Amino acid sequence: MPHPLALTSTLALSTLFLFLLSSTSQAHNITRILAKHPELSSFNHYLTLTHLATEINRRQTITVLAIDNAAMSSLLSKGLPVYTIKNVLSLHVLVDYFGAKKLHQITHGTTLASSMFQATGVAAGTSGYVNITNLKGGKVGFGAQDNDGKLNSFYVKSVQEIPYNISVLQISQVLTSAEAEAPTAGPSQLNLTAILSKQGCKAFADLLISSGADTTFETNIDGGLTVFCPTDAVINGFLPKYKNLTTSQKVSLLLYHGIPVYQSLQMLKSNNGLVNTLATDKANKFDFTVQNDGEVVSLETEVVTAKITGTLIDEEPLVIYKVNKVLQPTELFKVKTAPAPKEVAEGPDDSADAPGSDDSEDQTADSDKNGVAGLDGGRLGMVVLSLCVGVLLL
Repeated sequence: MPHPLALTSTLALSTLFLFLLSSTSQAHNITRILAKHPELSSFNHYLTLTHLATEINRRQTITVLAIDNAAMSSLLSKGLPVYTIKNVLSLHVLVDYFGAKKLHQITHGTTLASSMFQATGVAAGTSGYVNITNLKGGKVGFGAQDNDGKLNSFYVKSVQEIPYNISVLQISQVLTSAEAEAPTAGPSQLNLTAILSKQGCKAFADLLISSGADTTFETNIDGGLTVFCPTDAVINGFLPKYKNLTTSQKVSLLLYHGIPVYQSLQMLKSNNGLVNTLATDKANKFDFTVQNDGEVVSLETEVVTAKITGTLIDEEPLVIYKVNKVLQPTELFKVKTAPAPKEVAEGPDDSADAPGSDDSEDQTADSDKNGVAGLDGGRLGMVVLSLCVGVLLL
């Protein structure tokens, strides 16, 4: 019979194991939080409509400055398009944690907090920052940095706080910002290559234009489009290989970096598996596999694995992501093979200079797919706990 002390230790470790397991799940859902408060229903509705709710849910540290239905009616009465409303509401989502207690303990009594409007790169200069100031009599004022320093909204109450994950605070009025309320282009007016060029993907944009593939991308925006854009450094390193392709192969390779549907980051995480691309044509599959490991989303072909490293724009029906490698389809490039055993003499590689051959850029494949390096913090912790339990039971 196991010693009582061993049983007690085992029970404690098992409880800790279950806690770690549960902590890997999504920590919050802004839609559910706000659904408990009917006076915030309009704000909740527009967070969903503009897809800001998805962005809020995927972030681990966030503060939402909610406004009631009356304040939302004041905003909606301006007749702003939904894309502009998204900018205004994104100014109400701070990428830091501010609970009610912290509001009254701000160092020097005032601070500037970055918002999701600033994080999108749409806001010019510091216009995406929110001024938070602790005022006399216990009041806390809020104001957009581009509003001449005016604090036009004030803290009302704490709606819900999950330290230090999410804080939902109600404020009295919509934050006034000329920059956020500036006209925003709808999907048909968006210039894809201009967006790419301004956000570190100019080399990719230039290839789209020179090949004529940009037209195909542009015509798919209204119906929904997801673009995976290799950064300038990645494209420049890949150019020698790209130049060996035929004209039609170049177009196919570029179209391979687009999906003819809108896929937010949360959608990609929730719908792992094969996806078709703009290059897919009957028997020519030109597909790849979407796979996520926690917050990291990978795009896997049999030739190379790329990771999403950032979001350039996410305004349905268009979303553009940065990736750290050029996606290479099996229709154009040779599939990676395992290295030959050491005891077998290796002859010269006649395919080294072929258009489909592998190069150093491709060999940066993730070494963490096998072995201990492939364990994330959660899984490694579970393994250690399991070993501890086993030792105690001996």
